[in-house]
Amino acid sequence: MASHHSDRNGPDLALGIALADLPDGGKMVGHLEGEPVLLVRRGAEIFAVAAACSHYGGPLVDGLVADDGIRCPWHHACFDLHTGEALRAPALSPLACWSVEQRGERIFVGEKLKKPSPAPHESNAGLSPARIVIVGGGAAGFAAAERLRRERYQGAIVMISDDEALPVDRPNLSKDYLAGKAPEDWIPLRKEGFYARNGIDLRLATKVAAIDVRASEVVLVDEARVGFDKLLLATGAEPVRLDIPGSSQPHVHTLRSLADCRRIIAQSGTARHAVVLGASFIGLEVAAALRARGVGVHVVAPDGRPMERVLGAQMGDFIRALHEENGVVFHLGDTAASIGASEVLLTSGRTLAADMIVAGIGVRPRIDLAEAAGLSTDGGVLVDAYLETSAPGIYAAGDIARWPDPHTGENIRVEHWVVAQRQGAAAALNMLGRQKKFSDVPFFWSQHYDIPINYVGHAEGWEAIEVEGDVAAKDCLLRFKRGGRVLAVATIFRDTDSLQAELAIEKSNT
Repeated sequence: MASHHSDRNGPDLALGIALADLPDGGKMVGHLEGEPVLLVRRGAEIFAVAAACSHYGGPLVDGLVADDGIRCPWHHACFDLHTGEALRAPALSPLACWSVEQRGERIFVGEKLKKPSPAPHESNAGLSPARIVIVGGGAAGFAAAERLRRERYQGAIVMISDDEALPVDRPNLSKDYLAGKAPEDWIPLRKEGFYARNGIDLRLATKVAAIDVRASEVVLVDEARVGFDKLLLATGAEPVRLDIPGSSQPHVHTLRSLADCRRIIAQSGTARHAVVLGASFIGLEVAAALRARGVGVHVVAPDGRPMERVLGAQMGDFIRALHEENGVVFHLGDTAASIGASEVLLTSGRTLAADMIVAGIGVRPRIDLAEAAGLSTDGGVLVDAYLETSAPGIYAAGDIARWPDPHTGENIRVEHWVVAQRQGAAAALNMLGRQKKFSDVPFFWSQHYDIPINYVGHAEGWEAIEVEGDVAAKDCLLRFKRGGRVLAVATIFRDTDSLQAELAIEKSNT
């Protein structure tokens, strides 16, 4: 996570700039009363908005302008240039906007504008549900609740989470927060007061036992019932647990929740040797974070290369070399056979010293509630283009949802934070009767030391990978193709190319 830019680079926009200095399609950063302001010109229109993305402070001057919106180069958030509204996750907060005046051949930025209220939607007048229940306190569940209130939904919202913590920024749990580079007050998506102010009945540490579809009720483990007019299932995924001798010991961890992360951080303070089981994104981000804390790390995985299944051989070799340069030792083509008090025995017969073990061997979608309720499932909860399940009025979003992807023509399920957030927001609109098809291109980012990897699209299999640039030099773009068509694009330090690839995949299906 980066801090927001606050320097005074560029001209003082109160004094104005020459119109010729901002050509059509151009962007420029200036400042007004100490705040960095981005000017954007589209034809005769000139916009002035905050220069830093409201998510992690990405520099919007390096972003992409498309369809009257500006997209952040870091994590692909999108904002409306007219209103500053956050149109797409991972950003949830709007950008500040300023008035702009053209006098002759000069442009002047004036006062900061008040945030406009969303326009009423006639389509759901009189049809708004009285109570919406959300099961799940992760990315999709929070995004749905936040979007409902942003849309001025006046009914009751009950959000049920079996976690003890407020909804958190989960990507940071395996990245900067785990590495000790982000303070804990950055972790909650919103502070506790947000829920009370917005009339969101957030019930933490509360487990749902069943869904009574006929009665339109959620049944809690204490047998209490919560009625709903619309229901969103956003139960997410849970880590696959080790099933080997010694795996239940207190120094063996998985990473999903804030509590998990805190336990790993606490133990890393005294640990000298850590073993990470699994060379997935989470596993290797954990490895990088523990190295930042000075812990020796060995990675054990059955794969021949790290992340080859997702990113291909060349990128897999690069990722391995990157981690080795930072002191990580790999044991590939191997697995853990048993865990002792201070060591891990591998199936190859080798023994590794281990004060702590983190298992990142995959996750499973939490679909038990949906299955027991009789909803259609297929390795996930089946939903239509509007994210509605086989039971009318019940929606699913996030890691559990398997939806018809217009870009691949397949029913896909994706376990990525941004996808879950965007689906939660889309489900919120559809529960209000908006009939918005979910057609966003999947996106995720991964951070390894100071190297970001951005990935847009979805390619469970490909016939060819085209490499542009130099992977080893950390300046590259990889196109994953099948049947001559680009299904996905991965980049390192090519943020604009990543945004353009996302836009191209969007446009290819319109």
